[in-house]
Amino acid sequence: MNETAMMEFVGRAVDDVGSLLGGAMVVIGDKLGLYRAMRGAGWLTPAEVAARTGTHERYVREWLSAQAARGYISYGGDGRFSLPEEHAIPLTDETSAACVIGAFEIALGSVYATDTIAERFRSGEGFGWGAHDGHVLGGCERFFRPGYLNHLASEWIPALDGVESKLVAGARIADVGCGHGASTLLLAEAYPASTVVGFDADEGSIDAARKRAADAGLSERVRFEVASATTYDGSYDLVCFFDCLHDMGDPTGACAHVREQLFPGGTLMIIEPFAGDDLVDNLTPVGAAYYGFSTLLCTPSSLSQDVGAALGAQAGEARLRTTVTEAGFSSLRRVAETPFNIVLEVKP
Repeated sequence: MNETAMMEFVGRAVDDVGSLLGGAMVVIGDKLGLYRAMRGAGWLTPAEVAARTGTHERYVREWLSAQAARGYISYGGDGRFSLPEEHAIPLTDETSAACVIGAFEIALGSVYATDTIAERFRSGEGFGWGAHDGHVLGGCERFFRPGYLNHLASEWIPALDGVESKLVAGARIADVGCGHGASTLLLAEAYPASTVVGFDADEGSIDAARKRAADAGLSERVRFEVASATTYDGSYDLVCFFDCLHDMGDPTGACAHVREQLFPGGTLMIIEPFAGDDLVDNLTPVGAAYYGFSTLLCTPSSLSQDVGAALGAQAGEARLRTTVTEAGFSSLRRVAETPFNIVLEVKP
Protein backbone atom coordinates (compact mmCIF):
# COMPACT_ATOMS: atom_id res chain seq x y z
CA MET A 1 0.00 0.00 0.00
CA ASN A 2 1.34 3.39 -1.07
CA GLU A 3 -0.16 5.76 1.48
CA THR A 4 0.92 8.82 -0.49
CA ALA A 5 -0.77 7.56 -3.65
CA MET A 6 -3.90 6.74 -1.69
CA MET A 7 -4.14 10.22 -0.20
CA GLU A 8 -3.52 11.77 -3.61
CA PHE A 9 -6.50 9.78 -4.86
CA VAL A 10 -8.59 10.92 -1.88
CA GLY A 11 -7.75 14.49 -2.83
CA ARG A 12 -8.83 13.85 -6.38
CA ALA A 13 -12.05 12.23 -5.19
CA VAL A 14 -12.83 15.23 -2.98
CA ASP A 15 -12.19 17.46 -5.98
CA ASP A 16 -14.71 15.42 -7.96
CA VAL A 17 -17.28 15.89 -5.19
CA GLY A 18 -16.67 19.61 -5.48
CA SER A 19 -17.04 19.35 -9.25
CA LEU A 20 -20.38 17.57 -8.95
CA LEU A 21 -21.72 20.21 -6.58
CA GLY A 22 -20.00 22.94 -8.56
CA GLY A 23 -22.01 21.99 -11.62
CA ALA A 24 -25.21 22.74 -9.73
CA MET A 25 -23.71 26.07 -8.65
CA VAL A 26 -23.04 26.97 -12.29
CA VAL A 27 -26.61 26.15 -13.31
CA ILE A 28 -27.89 28.35 -10.47
CA GLY A 29 -25.59 31.16 -11.58
CA ASP A 30 -26.89 30.85 -15.14
CA LYS A 31 -30.55 30.51 -14.20
CA LEU A 32 -30.54 33.54 -11.90
CA GLY A 33 -28.37 35.73 -14.11
CA LEU A 34 -25.63 36.00 -11.50
CA TYR A 35 -22.80 35.65 -14.00
CA ARG A 36 -24.37 38.10 -16.40
CA ALA A 37 -24.85 40.63 -13.60
CA MET A 38 -21.18 40.36 -12.64
CA ARG A 39 -19.71 40.47 -16.13
CA GLY A 40 -17.77 43.67 -16.63
CA ALA A 41 -18.90 45.08 -13.28
CA GLY A 42 -15.59 44.85 -11.46
CA TRP A 43 -15.48 44.02 -7.76
CA LEU A 44 -18.88 43.53 -6.11
CA THR A 45 -20.11 42.64 -2.63
CA PRO A 46 -22.69 39.87 -2.22
CA ALA A 47 -25.26 42.55 -1.43
CA GLU A 48 -24.50 44.33 -4.70
CA VAL A 49 -24.79 41.12 -6.72
CA ALA A 50 -28.07 40.34 -4.95
CA ALA A 51 -29.41 43.81 -5.69
CA ARG A 52 -28.53 43.45 -9.38
CA THR A 53 -30.35 40.11 -9.66
CA GLY A 54 -33.31 40.43 -7.30
CA THR A 55 -31.99 37.67 -5.04
CA HIS A 56 -31.24 37.36 -1.32
CA GLU A 57 -27.81 38.37 -0.09
CA ARG A 58 -27.28 35.38 2.20
CA TYR A 59 -27.78 32.87 -0.59
CA VAL A 60 -25.64 34.91 -2.94
CA ARG A 61 -22.83 35.16 -0.40
CA GLU A 62 -22.69 31.38 -0.03
CA TRP A 63 -22.84 30.87 -3.78
CA LEU A 64 -20.03 33.37 -4.38
CA SER A 65 -17.91 31.65 -1.75
CA ALA A 66 -18.50 28.25 -3.40
CA GLN A 67 -17.61 29.68 -6.80
CA ALA A 68 -14.47 31.33 -5.44
CA ALA A 69 -13.38 28.03 -3.90
CA ARG A 70 -13.73 26.39 -7.31
CA GLY A 71 -11.79 29.20 -9.00
CA TYR A 72 -14.68 30.34 -11.16
CA ILE A 73 -14.95 33.72 -9.42
CA SER A 74 -12.12 35.79 -7.92
CA TYR A 75 -12.16 36.85 -4.27
CA GLY A 76 -10.46 40.09 -3.31
CA GLY A 77 -9.99 39.30 0.36
CA ASP A 78 -12.14 42.25 1.38
CA GLY A 79 -15.62 40.77 1.03
CA ARG A 80 -15.83 41.57 -2.68
CA PHE A 81 -15.86 39.26 -5.69
CA SER A 82 -15.32 39.63 -9.43
CA LEU A 83 -15.87 37.54 -12.55
CA PRO A 84 -12.83 37.52 -14.87
CA GLU A 85 -13.72 38.24 -18.47
CA GLU A 86 -11.92 35.03 -19.50
CA HIS A 87 -14.45 33.15 -17.38
CA ALA A 88 -17.42 35.33 -18.28
CA ILE A 89 -17.36 34.50 -21.99
CA PRO A 90 -17.57 30.68 -21.54
CA LEU A 91 -20.30 31.17 -18.91
CA THR A 92 -22.45 33.84 -20.56
CA ASP A 93 -21.78 34.34 -24.28
CA GLU A 94 -23.76 31.72 -26.19
CA THR A 95 -22.50 33.08 -29.51
CA SER A 96 -18.91 32.14 -28.62
CA ALA A 97 -17.39 28.80 -29.56
CA ALA A 98 -15.87 28.83 -26.05
CA CYS A 99 -19.28 28.80 -24.38
CA VAL A 100 -19.72 25.77 -22.10
CA ILE A 101 -22.77 26.77 -20.07
CA GLY A 102 -25.00 24.24 -21.83
CA ALA A 103 -22.69 21.40 -20.77
CA PHE A 104 -23.48 22.13 -17.13
CA GLU A 105 -27.21 22.13 -17.79
CA ILE A 106 -27.18 18.81 -19.61
CA ALA A 107 -24.91 17.32 -16.92
CA LEU A 108 -27.28 18.40 -14.16
CA GLY A 109 -30.26 16.98 -16.03
CA SER A 110 -28.39 13.74 -16.65
CA VAL A 111 -27.60 13.02 -13.02
CA TYR A 112 -31.26 13.34 -12.08
CA ALA A 113 -31.65 9.89 -13.67
CA THR A 114 -28.83 8.29 -11.64
CA ASP A 115 -31.03 5.86 -9.72
CA THR A 116 -32.98 4.93 -12.84
CA ILE A 117 -29.85 4.27 -14.88
CA ALA A 118 -28.36 2.23 -12.02
CA GLU A 119 -31.38 -0.05 -12.22
CA ARG A 120 -30.93 -0.32 -15.99
CA PHE A 121 -27.44 -1.68 -15.31
CA ARG A 122 -29.17 -4.66 -13.70
CA SER A 123 -32.03 -5.10 -16.16
CA GLY A 124 -30.21 -4.19 -19.38
CA GLU A 125 -33.18 -2.08 -20.45
CA GLY A 126 -32.77 1.28 -22.12
CA PHE A 127 -33.95 4.76 -21.21
CA GLY A 128 -34.95 7.22 -23.94
CA TRP A 129 -33.87 10.83 -24.25
CA GLY A 130 -37.43 12.05 -23.97
CA ALA A 131 -37.79 10.41 -20.54
CA HIS A 132 -35.02 12.54 -19.02
CA ASP A 133 -35.40 15.79 -17.14
CA GLY A 134 -36.00 18.87 -19.30
CA HIS A 135 -32.50 20.16 -18.56
CA VAL A 136 -31.15 17.36 -20.78
CA LEU A 137 -32.79 18.43 -24.03
CA GLY A 138 -32.32 22.13 -23.42
CA GLY A 139 -28.76 21.74 -22.19
CA CYS A 140 -27.77 19.54 -25.12
CA GLU A 141 -28.83 22.19 -27.60
CA ARG A 142 -27.12 24.96 -25.64
CA PHE A 143 -23.91 22.92 -25.46
CA PHE A 144 -23.60 22.11 -29.16
CA ARG A 145 -25.21 25.21 -30.74
CA PRO A 146 -22.21 27.57 -30.21
CA GLY A 147 -20.03 25.15 -32.18
CA TYR A 148 -22.60 24.94 -34.98
CA LEU A 149 -23.01 28.72 -34.98
CA ASN A 150 -19.28 29.35 -35.30
CA HIS A 151 -18.24 26.51 -37.61
CA LEU A 152 -21.15 25.09 -39.63
CA ALA A 153 -21.46 27.60 -42.48
CA SER A 154 -17.93 29.01 -42.26
CA GLU A 155 -15.92 25.77 -42.12
CA TRP A 156 -17.87 22.52 -42.12
CA ILE A 157 -20.14 22.97 -45.14
CA PRO A 158 -17.34 24.51 -47.27
CA ALA A 159 -15.16 21.49 -46.45
CA LEU A 160 -17.68 19.14 -48.10
CA ASP A 161 -17.01 18.35 -51.75
CA GLY A 162 -19.31 20.45 -53.97
CA VAL A 163 -21.99 20.92 -51.32
CA GLU A 164 -21.75 24.64 -50.57
CA SER A 165 -22.42 25.67 -54.18
CA LYS A 166 -25.53 23.48 -54.25
CA LEU A 167 -26.86 25.02 -51.05
CA VAL A 168 -26.18 28.55 -52.25
CA ALA A 169 -27.99 27.85 -55.54
CA GLY A 170 -30.89 26.13 -53.80
CA ALA A 171 -30.98 22.55 -52.55
CA ARG A 172 -32.96 20.27 -50.26
CA ILE A 173 -31.53 19.50 -46.82
CA ALA A 174 -32.68 16.99 -44.21
CA ASP A 175 -31.61 17.44 -40.59
CA VAL A 176 -32.28 14.07 -38.99
CA GLY A 177 -32.54 13.95 -35.21
CA CYS A 178 -32.95 17.73 -35.17
CA GLY A 179 -34.10 18.13 -31.56
CA HIS A 180 -35.31 21.68 -30.97
CA GLY A 181 -34.08 22.71 -34.42
CA ALA A 182 -30.97 24.76 -33.64
CA SER A 183 -28.92 23.22 -36.47
CA THR A 184 -31.91 23.25 -38.85
CA LEU A 185 -32.52 26.95 -38.40
CA LEU A 186 -28.83 27.79 -38.73
CA LEU A 187 -28.76 25.98 -42.08
CA ALA A 188 -31.86 27.85 -43.24
CA GLU A 189 -30.39 31.20 -42.21
CA ALA A 190 -27.06 30.51 -43.91
CA TYR A 191 -28.56 29.23 -47.19
CA PRO A 192 -31.79 31.15 -47.93
CA ALA A 193 -32.20 29.62 -51.40
CA SER A 194 -32.41 26.11 -49.91
CA THR A 195 -35.27 24.38 -48.12
CA VAL A 196 -34.61 22.48 -44.90
CA VAL A 197 -36.64 19.76 -43.20
CA GLY A 198 -35.97 18.73 -39.61
CA PHE A 199 -36.98 15.29 -38.39
CA ASP A 200 -37.10 14.01 -34.83
CA ALA A 201 -38.91 11.13 -33.16
CA ASP A 202 -39.75 13.25 -30.09
CA GLU A 203 -43.02 15.12 -30.64
CA GLY A 204 -42.28 17.67 -27.92
CA SER A 205 -39.00 18.61 -29.60
CA ILE A 206 -40.73 19.07 -32.94
CA ASP A 207 -43.35 21.34 -31.35
CA ALA A 208 -40.56 23.46 -29.86
CA ALA A 209 -38.72 23.56 -33.19
CA ARG A 210 -41.81 24.71 -35.07
CA LYS A 211 -42.31 27.56 -32.64
CA ARG A 212 -38.70 28.63 -33.03
CA ALA A 213 -39.00 28.59 -36.80
CA ALA A 214 -42.11 30.78 -36.60
CA ASP A 215 -40.42 33.18 -34.18
CA ALA A 216 -37.45 33.45 -36.55
CA GLY A 217 -39.66 34.05 -39.58
CA LEU A 218 -38.39 30.91 -41.29
CA SER A 219 -41.55 28.81 -41.48
CA GLU A 220 -41.78 29.29 -45.25
CA ARG A 221 -38.46 27.53 -45.86
CA VAL A 222 -38.20 25.23 -42.85
CA ARG A 223 -40.48 22.32 -42.02
CA PHE A 224 -40.36 20.07 -38.97
CA GLU A 225 -41.87 16.59 -38.91
CA VAL A 226 -42.14 13.81 -36.34
CA ALA A 227 -40.29 10.83 -37.81
CA SER A 228 -37.52 8.46 -36.86
CA ALA A 229 -34.18 8.11 -38.64
CA THR A 230 -35.52 5.16 -40.63
CA THR A 231 -39.04 6.41 -41.48
CA TYR A 232 -38.73 10.01 -42.76
CA ASP A 233 -39.42 10.57 -46.46
CA GLY A 234 -38.37 12.89 -49.27
CA SER A 235 -35.30 13.29 -51.49
CA TYR A 236 -32.34 15.44 -50.49
CA ASP A 237 -29.03 16.82 -51.69
CA LEU A 238 -27.64 16.84 -48.15
CA VAL A 239 -28.64 14.78 -45.13
CA CYS A 240 -27.18 15.74 -41.74
CA PHE A 241 -26.79 13.89 -38.44
CA PHE A 242 -25.82 16.45 -35.79
CA ASP A 243 -24.45 14.68 -32.70
CA CYS A 244 -27.15 12.04 -32.80
CA LEU A 245 -26.08 8.99 -34.84
CA HIS A 246 -24.48 7.30 -31.83
CA ASP A 247 -27.75 7.72 -29.87
CA MET A 248 -29.76 5.77 -32.42
CA GLY A 249 -30.80 2.19 -31.87
CA ASP A 250 -29.96 1.23 -35.45
CA PRO A 251 -27.29 3.60 -36.80
CA THR A 252 -26.53 1.28 -39.71
CA GLY A 253 -30.20 1.20 -40.65
CA ALA A 254 -30.36 4.97 -40.33
CA CYS A 255 -27.44 5.36 -42.74
CA ALA A 256 -28.96 2.83 -45.15
CA HIS A 257 -32.16 4.91 -45.15
CA VAL A 258 -30.11 7.99 -46.06
CA ARG A 259 -28.89 6.24 -49.21
CA GLU A 260 -32.49 5.74 -50.27
CA GLN A 261 -33.34 9.43 -49.73
CA LEU A 262 -30.28 11.05 -51.34
CA PHE A 263 -30.42 12.53 -54.81
CA PRO A 264 -27.65 11.24 -57.13
CA GLY A 265 -24.45 12.95 -56.09
CA GLY A 266 -25.87 13.71 -52.66
CA THR A 267 -23.91 13.81 -49.42
CA LEU A 268 -24.35 12.61 -45.86
CA MET A 269 -22.68 14.83 -43.24
CA ILE A 270 -22.13 13.27 -39.83
CA ILE A 271 -21.14 15.43 -36.86
CA GLU A 272 -20.19 13.36 -33.83
CA PRO A 273 -18.55 13.99 -30.45
CA PHE A 274 -14.77 14.18 -30.74
CA ALA A 275 -13.23 10.76 -30.06
CA GLY A 276 -10.22 8.64 -30.93
CA ASP A 277 -10.55 5.04 -32.02
CA ASP A 278 -8.81 3.59 -28.95
CA LEU A 279 -9.90 4.01 -25.34
CA VAL A 280 -6.42 5.26 -24.47
CA ASP A 281 -6.92 8.16 -26.89
CA ASN A 282 -10.03 9.23 -24.99
CA LEU A 283 -8.62 9.28 -21.46
CA THR A 284 -8.83 13.06 -21.42
CA PRO A 285 -11.09 15.63 -19.72
CA VAL A 286 -13.31 15.79 -22.81
CA GLY A 287 -13.37 12.01 -23.02
CA ALA A 288 -14.29 11.73 -19.34
CA ALA A 289 -17.22 14.10 -19.85
CA TYR A 290 -18.40 12.29 -22.97
CA TYR A 291 -18.12 8.82 -21.41
CA GLY A 292 -20.16 10.11 -18.47
CA PHE A 293 -22.83 11.52 -20.77
CA SER A 294 -22.75 8.30 -22.77
CA THR A 295 -23.33 6.17 -19.67
CA LEU A 296 -26.30 8.25 -18.50
CA LEU A 297 -27.78 9.35 -21.84
CA CYS A 298 -26.45 7.96 -25.11
CA THR A 299 -26.07 4.25 -24.41
CA PRO A 300 -29.43 3.99 -22.57
CA SER A 301 -31.09 5.87 -25.44
CA SER A 302 -29.83 3.42 -28.04
CA LEU A 303 -30.73 0.43 -25.87
CA SER A 304 -34.29 1.75 -25.59
CA GLN A 305 -34.76 1.41 -29.37
CA ASP A 306 -34.94 -1.43 -31.86
CA VAL A 307 -31.58 -3.13 -32.52
CA GLY A 308 -29.88 -1.25 -29.66
CA ALA A 309 -26.43 -1.01 -31.25
CA ALA A 310 -25.25 1.34 -28.46
CA LEU A 311 -22.29 2.89 -30.27
CA GLY A 312 -21.78 5.32 -27.40
CA ALA A 313 -20.65 8.93 -27.54
CA GLN A 314 -17.01 7.91 -28.03
CA ALA A 315 -17.56 5.69 -31.06
CA GLY A 316 -14.59 7.09 -32.99
CA GLU A 317 -14.02 7.36 -36.72
CA ALA A 318 -13.21 3.67 -37.31
CA ARG A 319 -16.50 2.41 -35.84
CA LEU A 320 -18.41 5.08 -37.73
CA ARG A 321 -16.66 4.03 -40.93
CA THR A 322 -17.77 0.45 -40.32
CA THR A 323 -21.32 1.66 -39.71
CA VAL A 324 -21.61 3.58 -42.98
CA THR A 325 -19.83 0.87 -44.98
CA GLU A 326 -22.26 -1.75 -43.73
CA ALA A 327 -25.05 0.61 -44.80
CA GLY A 328 -23.73 0.56 -48.37
CA PHE A 329 -21.72 3.79 -48.54
CA SER A 330 -18.36 3.66 -50.29
CA SER A 331 -16.41 6.49 -48.69
CA LEU A 332 -16.02 8.37 -45.43
CA ARG A 333 -13.68 11.35 -45.02
CA ARG A 334 -12.95 13.49 -41.97
CA VAL A 335 -13.24 17.06 -43.19
CA ALA A 336 -13.05 19.07 -39.96
CA GLU A 337 -12.76 18.83 -36.20
CA THR A 338 -13.02 20.95 -33.06
CA PRO A 339 -12.18 20.08 -29.43
CA PHE A 340 -15.75 18.81 -29.12
CA ASN A 341 -16.67 17.42 -32.55
CA ILE A 342 -15.50 15.54 -35.61
CA VAL A 343 -17.14 16.21 -38.98
CA LEU A 344 -17.38 13.41 -41.53
CA GLU A 345 -18.34 13.47 -45.22
CA VAL A 346 -19.97 10.26 -46.45
CA LYS A 347 -20.61 9.46 -50.11
CA PRO A 348 -22.47 6.55 -51.79
